[in-house]
Amino acid sequence: MWVMHKKRFSGFRKYVFRHLLRLLFLLAGITFLSFVMMGLAGSDVVLQQMEGRGTVLSQELIDQARAELGLDRPMILQYLSWLGNLCRGDLGTSYVSGQGVFSVFVSKLPATLLLTGVSMALTMVISVPLGILAAVKKNRFVDQLIRVCSFVGSSLPNFFLALLFLYVFSIRLNMFPVISREKNLESVMLPALTLAGAMSSRYISQVRAAVLDEFGKEYITGIMARGVPFRRILWNSVFRGALPSLIALFSLSFGSLLGGTAIVESIFMWDGVGKLAVDAMKMRDYPVIQAYVLWMAVIYTGVNLVADLVSGILDPRIRLGGTADED
Repeated sequence: MWVMHKKRFSGFRKYVFRHLLRLLFLLAGITFLSFVMMGLAGSDVVLQQMEGRGTVLSQELIDQARAELGLDRPMILQYLSWLGNLCRGDLGTSYVSGQGVFSVFVSKLPATLLLTGVSMALTMVISVPLGILAAVKKNRFVDQLIRVCSFVGSSLPNFFLALLFLYVFSIRLNMFPVISREKNLESVMLPALTLAGAMSSRYISQVRAAVLDEFGKEYITGIMARGVPFRRILWNSVFRGALPSLIALFSLSFGSLLGGTAIVESIFMWDGVGKLAVDAMKMRDYPVIQAYVLWMAVIYTGVNLVADLVSGILDPRIRLGGTADED
């Protein structure tokens, strides 16, 4: 038994190491491509800032400003310099505000974390019960009604839901503020409800499909044949069996929300990471944009890795880097 556990632990370590190594190569590739794409965009941050101020400078002063920002060097040297600074924990300095990019990002994270947590909680509260109910009432009126509402909801873009909720809950009912000026539950509820409504509409059908797939497996048929109560089968067997796929499903949304939902944050003036990225793109603030790309890449790859590990712990049928002989 000790040898078997040792083999499983060794396989688990190899699995984690492979994923971490793949993560590093993926991050390097993503950041390099984003650097190249910004270089090929054809816009100059110095000219952008000068046009925004309404001033005209000589070519000599423009070249001097570009040299101070390091934009006169070849693209590969700029990337290697940025990568070297990143390894020392330095994300650079904002072209617009002159502040450190790391400190700017950290200042926006509390708002994004609050929005992410409330949105995910609302999404799970809405989509999981309705998805399970639709699966249990398969092809009945309740199932068809839930699926129609889910289809309509998933067809509506986020900005339309945001404007609709603003009109109904803020202007007509006066329940929530139009502009989110403070980081509290009252201010976050409307943008979180917008995100949760859009995500729940998409995930209800996927939760339903995962539960129905688990219902169709042979071991569930055997449990039913033994006369086990349906409620116990549903929660102890079916829901538990579908949980790994649901975790993988919700983890993707968690990653995108952590990156900030730019449209919703901009509409509600929610001062999070997404709004920061939109403002940086408007001002050609390349260090902030590059940091945002890195943040998104880390979030998505990290969340997927954690989701794989948690799924393997919850479901022993998922083999983490092992083989059938190691079991």
